[in-house]
Amino acid sequence: MDTAVVVSENVPDQVIKPWYVYLVRAVNGALYCGISDDPRRRFEAHCKGQGARFFKTSPAQALVYVERWPDKGEALRQERLVKRLRKSAKEALVSSYNAEPACGAVSPCDA
Repeated sequence: MDTAVVVSENVPDQVIKPWYVYLVRAVNGALYCGISDDPRRRFEAHCKGQGARFFKTSPAQALVYVERWPDKGEALRQERLVKRLRKSAKEALVSSYNAEPACGAVSPCDA
């Protein structure tokens, strides 16, 4: 008996949601690196003291860098690379991001 596999042409392609690597500057000047599927929402959580113990000692001040990746795995790999950078290299990323006219407004936390 032959078994046929039927593939429906009406099945929508899987929607791939992008993920982002981001840097947040703390009040003490330190940079925090993380990933999220919504970096602005995550930044707002950091402003409220949620989501990372890092901000318990020095509150989040500004979302200063965001880069888009096609999926979570790619974002995780990039996050690991960014976290290994020296602070001067991270500051260079921040400077290049802020110099781009399309980077959009970066809203600081309401203190």
